[in-house]
Amino acid sequence: MTVPHDFQYLAGRRSDRTNEQVIGQEELLAAARRRLERGGGVLLHGPAGIGKSTVLRALAAEYAGKSRTVLRCSATESESHLPFLAIADLLAPVLDRVADRLPAAQRTALEAALTGHGDTVLQPDGHHGLALRLAVLAAFRALAAQGPVLLVADDLQWLDRASTELLGFAARRINGSRVRMLCALRTGSPGGLDVGTCLRGLPHDSEALRVAPLQRAQISVLLARRGHRSLPRSTVRAIGAASDGNPMFALELGRALAESPTPPRPGEPLPVPTSLSALLLGRLDRLPAETRRTLLVAAAGARPTLALLHAAGRPDAEADVERACALGVLVADPENRTVRFTHPLVPSALYAAADGPERRAVHTALSRVAFDPIERARHLALATAGADPEVAARLSEAAGLARDRGAPSVAAALGLLAARHAPEASPRSPTAHSPDTHRLRAAEDALTAGETDLARDIAHDVLGRATGAAERVRAWMVVIDSAGQAMAEVDAALPQALADAGDDPRLLGLVHHQLAWQALLVEGDSRRAHEEAARAARLAAAGRDRRTELLALAFQAHMEVLRGHPDAPATIARALDAPQDEAVACDPNGAGAVHCRWMLMGDRLDEARSTVTALLRGARRRGMVEAEVQYLRLLAETELRSGHCGRALDLAREALRLARDTGIGEAAAGALAALAEAAGGDPARAGELAEEAVRTAERDGDQIFLARALAALGQVRLAAGDPADAVRVLRGVRTLEAGVGMDDPAGGRWHGDLAEALVRTGETAEARRLVEETRVRAARLDREGVLAVLDRAEALALAAEGDPDGAEHLLGRSRDRLARLGRRLSEGRTLLALAEVRNAAGRNGAAPLEEAARLFRRCRALPWLRRAEAVAHAAHAAPAPAGDGRDRTGATALEGLAAMERQVAGLVMEGATNREIAGRLFVSVKTVEATLTRVYRKLGIRSRVDIVRLTAGRAGG
Repeated sequence: MTVPHDFQYLAGRRSDRTNEQVIGQEELLAAARRRLERGGGVLLHGPAGIGKSTVLRALAAEYAGKSRTVLRCSATESESHLPFLAIADLLAPVLDRVADRLPAAQRTALEAALTGHGDTVLQPDGHHGLALRLAVLAAFRALAAQGPVLLVADDLQWLDRASTELLGFAARRINGSRVRMLCALRTGSPGGLDVGTCLRGLPHDSEALRVAPLQRAQISVLLARRGHRSLPRSTVRAIGAASDGNPMFALELGRALAESPTPPRPGEPLPVPTSLSALLLGRLDRLPAETRRTLLVAAAGARPTLALLHAAGRPDAEADVERACALGVLVADPENRTVRFTHPLVPSALYAAADGPERRAVHTALSRVAFDPIERARHLALATAGADPEVAARLSEAAGLARDRGAPSVAAALGLLAARHAPEASPRSPTAHSPDTHRLRAAEDALTAGETDLARDIAHDVLGRATGAAERVRAWMVVIDSAGQAMAEVDAALPQALADAGDDPRLLGLVHHQLAWQALLVEGDSRRAHEEAARAARLAAAGRDRRTELLALAFQAHMEVLRGHPDAPATIARALDAPQDEAVACDPNGAGAVHCRWMLMGDRLDEARSTVTALLRGARRRGMVEAEVQYLRLLAETELRSGHCGRALDLAREALRLARDTGIGEAAAGALAALAEAAGGDPARAGELAEEAVRTAERDGDQIFLARALAALGQVRLAAGDPADAVRVLRGVRTLEAGVGMDDPAGGRWHGDLAEALVRTGETAEARRLVEETRVRAARLDREGVLAVLDRAEALALAAEGDPDGAEHLLGRSRDRLARLGRRLSEGRTLLALAEVRNAAGRNGAAPLEEAARLFRRCRALPWLRRAEAVAHAAHAAPAPAGDGRDRTGATALEGLAAMERQVAGLVMEGATNREIAGRLFVSVKTVEATLTRVYRKLGIRSRVDIVRLTAGRAGG
């Protein structure tokens, strides 16, 4: 067996470990495996740096262990003129294994090609050329006769022409043999090979697969694996945008930024290392100098058009654009007269290659002719050196305009530019226009945009210099807000902020609002959190800070909601009173969010949906990323309660992607995504997400969302058929919520699931106590949805205790309540429970089971539909009564047993344990044991093994 040394090493590793190096290409790998398993070939294609070779190596390592022979070649541009080089790389190592099987003429031709001697090397198309073609084909067939062959060819675009022709000739004639081809082709170069041409040179049953760019989260993983974990999230996002998902470009940018002593200034592109500049700009050397200047103007402009290029002093813009398009650098839209670069790094590389005077000249020209006032202000700033109050004022106005347009990230960049040009505070330049004032507003804009690391860095920069109380307290607020749910990390900031606030009620209101959050998230003390929020509202009102007053009232209302306080509706109304601050209206912690949560807890699903949809629209319009994550999550929860599982799953996944991208609300988004996956997606993925949410909340020290994440984990465990673990986890939630003071059972909605899990593990007494305790609170707060689920749990307890009539009555009441509330998924669960209770009692559960399956299909609740199908299968498989059951087989062996006894015996035959039987029949383990004792006595046997023997016709004794 011939395997080059690098593949010998990789072949010895497990394939899943090999694929740890391949990020974000799961679908591609799966498609390639499917094709290779059937034979034929795979052609991976994409632009330079996209990861073709990485995927190629992973697949080659995986299939090397399944192949008798592995042949490999990898061409380079500098060697592409050497004829037969690729054929030599492939066949020279195995020539001794095939030479004796070739006719003399073919062997001579092949040896001449491989050694570079003889006329056949120079004349591949003559008579000897035919012999050479046949020799290559015969060599592949000879190797295939010895066992499977894997042929790996990277960089097909550089293969010499003679080798390409020979490989194509052979490949088209080895269909159905044991030769697989795994190739990679670089695309995107002008005049290069196209995919169709290369595919015709592979076996007919081959497939071309495009290597897709990585998503932003995958770029983050890639950078972290290569040692760039310290890069801020905002920088990683910038790398993702600049690289356009190209992993090689992203790694080079990450390395350049990690090695750079100073990060790029706001408004400037990322630094492009020399290695990338040469790759991106090498083709531009063929362009005239004037054309390159036109391209520099286009690179500096945010949205270049031909009109803009003309106005900026480029009279031959059309001709310059045409030349750049011919080289594949630009793409023009003749209809709209716009131009764009083929890759976002090209303008960055052009800009980085220009010197300072060239850049300033371009920005000066664009500052006079740019159509957008924000762009004019940005170009003016980049064309100006040193402090200039007029430029700073223009930038501040532009930042306000960007804010109004819902572009807080742009506003933050403009604010930092304004700080750079603003003069230090003086009698002629008041504090309101000082550099630190601009910086703090930029930090607040960065928070809005979800760029928490940038906001924190700006705030710490201000704290290092500022002496004024207002500036310092504002900076502390940014530091604390940037910590998100991980407030334990900034505990030390609050006493310092309180000291800086002095006796100013406006500043004290800000600090006490944060103290309320600390009391809740870090200390888990909802009573003190409520007191601090009320104090913050009073202080803010005294200081005429309406924004902080509204947020503090909303937080006060939130605490009253959690605690089941009767004043909650009145406080929500106060927080919603006019005058309202437009930014607070859709703030993730504002009254709108609390009101939406209140409606969800009361199962007012239609009202909640319309409210949260409006809030989400407002958050997106203003570019409020944290609010967008929150409202996506709330909307997903609303849809999940309504039984729209597919819609809920899409929204939950979107919220989780955004949360991970920004580092905002990851635990909450992960917990909700876990519930959505368990209801309508992948149950295994649900478990992973729930565990990840728990770890994230524990890392952040967030007591509230730790309880939510654990509740999600417990509910996922119950849905997955693991009631014992569900009990363990949900008992922990009960302890956490009791410690925090959360009294409203509609907050986490885990009580019914814990009770059901307790029944399934045989702890019906504890389940009944929990139901009664929770029912008192739910009835006091008029929580119909909670009461309906408690009815279902109590019904299961009654069934386990041998009262199927009482169980059916409660299940009917539960179903009616849930149907009135529009909670179709939970209604389906109740119908499923009714079917199981009827089956366990020997009654016909087919009708409720069919209705449950119909609801699950309508909800797109596929995991629950599969469970309903499993219940139906178990009911059909249960043995029927027939005779006294002794010394008989299969259907007649269990004659004379009661319905419950037949059910238990049937599950024993399937190999179920006593605990599993208890869970499936809604009885305790003790009930199963007692039932089995009666079965043994009636059948005259002594063990579970004897029951199994009966099904095979071998009675025990």
